[in-house]
Amino acid sequence: MLAAHLARTGAEDPLDNLEVGDLPTPEPRPGWALLKVEAASLNHHDLWLLRGVSASPIEPPQVLGTDAAGTVAAYGPDPPAGVPEVGSPVLLHAVISDGTCPACRRGEELYCRRMALFSDKPYDGTLAEYVAVPAANLVPRPAELAAADAACLPTAYLTAYRMLFTRAGLRPGSTVLIQGAGGGVATAALLLCRATGITAIATSRDEAKREAALKLGAVAALAPDRGTAKQVLGLTGGVDAVIETVGEATWDISLRSLRPGGAVVVAGATSGGDPSAQLNRVFYRQISVLGSTMGTRAELERLMALVHASGLRPLIDRTYPLAEARAALSRMAAGEQQGKIVLVP
Repeated sequence: MLAAHLARTGAEDPLDNLEVGDLPTPEPRPGWALLKVEAASLNHHDLWLLRGVSASPIEPPQVLGTDAAGTVAAYGPDPPAGVPEVGSPVLLHAVISDGTCPACRRGEELYCRRMALFSDKPYDGTLAEYVAVPAANLVPRPAELAAADAACLPTAYLTAYRMLFTRAGLRPGSTVLIQGAGGGVATAALLLCRATGITAIATSRDEAKREAALKLGAVAALAPDRGTAKQVLGLTGGVDAVIETVGEATWDISLRSLRPGGAVVVAGATSGGDPSAQLNRVFYRQISVLGSTMGTRAELERLMALVHASGLRPLIDRTYPLAEARAALSRMAAGEQQGKIVLVP
């Protein structure tokens, strides 16, 4: 099968660690399935792996990719009861857990000590024609939801969903500041806010990305500078929550833009992870600082229901053939995309 994989480590240009070529088609073991991939989307996790940064050992050849949608090609021995039929359309939940620990039994697999993502060893990723997956990670996909759209959901859109609705507890009529417009999670958050009646303000240093944020539903798009928090307060009186994936460069704005009792939900720190904590502001204004990572299968199912009911569709920047994975990853590495980049085998 054709696959985009980490073939080596140590190249000066991380993309030189990538190869697109034939690898053996995997065989599903007991309790697992073979997914025929129809579409897979890129995430920065793929670039980090090419750079040699991973929470698990790096052992080439290592197939990249965490997100995919497709059809069930086969099951290994003893498939679990109630799994989708062979040939049916599915979406892949990107989080792998052991399924047996107390957190997993509570449906909180994100707290599993053995939590991993596809492409974290010992698991291969989704940038391939086929991938072997735990049968429990297959989520039925409505026939009207195209594979390319579905493949955008399991990381960026699920992360944004959990940040907005589970961690921040936002509801229609709430207000939110979304830092770093143009990023995958920020774009997903804007679209989810528009679909659910949440008032969103976005920030970006890039004028084109601010203009794009307005088209995606932001009521205002601001450059992050010394006056930004004052502008946010003037528009809202203080937002209920901030979606923070930028980190150090926007942290002060995030804290000063909140209403008393508001929350900063953090799922990344692309500009640095060690800002001034400003604890006096945090305790006096009773601000909550909440970490968030990915989402649960139950949250993915609720996200799918929201997509189905609202007609929301992910913003796709470009679609590439799998054979052109290097060009797709290069575009993401340069930060040129507006929306998700999708690969099609």
